[in-house]
Amino acid sequence: MPNLPSLGLRNRNGRAAQPIARKPAPVSAYVVDCAVYVDGHRLDGTWNHADAIEEVRRRGTGFVWIGLHEPTEEQINGIAETFGLHELAVEDAVHAHQRPKLERYDNTLFMVLKTVRYADTAHRTATSEIVDTGELMVFLGRDFVITVRHGKHAELGDLRCRLEDDPEQLALGPSAVLHGVADTVVDNYLDVTEAIQDDIDEIEAEVFEPRTKIDAEQIYLMKREVMELRRAVQPLSKPMQRLAEGYTPMIAEDVRSYFRNVEDHLARVSEMVGAFDELLTTLVDATLAKITLQQNTDMRKISAWVAIISTPTMIAGIYGMNFDFMPETGWKFGYPMVMVVMLIACMVLFKIFRKNKWL
Repeated sequence: MPNLPSLGLRNRNGRAAQPIARKPAPVSAYVVDCAVYVDGHRLDGTWNHADAIEEVRRRGTGFVWIGLHEPTEEQINGIAETFGLHELAVEDAVHAHQRPKLERYDNTLFMVLKTVRYADTAHRTATSEIVDTGELMVFLGRDFVITVRHGKHAELGDLRCRLEDDPEQLALGPSAVLHGVADTVVDNYLDVTEAIQDDIDEIEAEVFEPRTKIDAEQIYLMKREVMELRRAVQPLSKPMQRLAEGYTPMIAEDVRSYFRNVEDHLARVSEMVGAFDELLTTLVDATLAKITLQQNTDMRKISAWVAIISTPTMIAGIYGMNFDFMPETGWKFGYPMVMVVMLIACMVLFKIFRKNKWL
């Protein structure tokens, strides 16, 4: 079996390099690009969807790759009719908000992937978004691939350029594009998990640093975003496994082994997200324990000062009862003596509380 060519340059960690994108001119407001590929090479000219698929089927080789961005139902209906897309899949592609999944409709595969992006903001609030999510749908047929993107990130222009620079890869057909899309999405998962790891490390150091004030709100915010990331990652495991195991003959044999590589990366991300969730739960418990301890310390300090202040208050209260016969009321040194007794009592109590670390 011949080896599958790589998707352009890759760095030492095996991650896809990021070349300068050659952004194509959009065909319309919602059609980002429409291209015909024959033997791995893009044909010259500007195509609409109908002429593109007609050219491919006239030649009997090649495929069409159409990129859409947030199309409406009216905008996608003409494409759906031309390529014979199932109405249920088209409805999912238009309205979005789908879980990651893989479905087969006759001779067409429909795959949904959640895209993520790490939003690095200097000042976060309870409503801040750390993980910005979107959706990417892929229709895969024998001679076409249609990508539908929802959200303001996860553009596929860089991926298209890398594939066009590797004609041997594109010659494998639409399944090579599906692999490239899945690989790009999972690589973004890795980038986001690494950024979240740095944030959690900072929070962990702050939680276990002595005499530091902890903002529990930040931990809850991070836990909410980790849950959002988990909803994107975990449901994708089963579809990726099915693609790697030869779920359909529309996936070229040479591409399947590379879906296994994507599956391995996805498993790694899933393990990291699960570990994040457990660690954040531990940090929440530690934070609550630290806050409770701080509150107990504050209450002890307050109680100690109340006890110190209550001693002279009690003495003053006794001598304020205005009885005719009270000890030392007629003695000229009575007032200084009472003041000295108050001061000594307060000092003794202060030393006792300081020794017991209440103050």
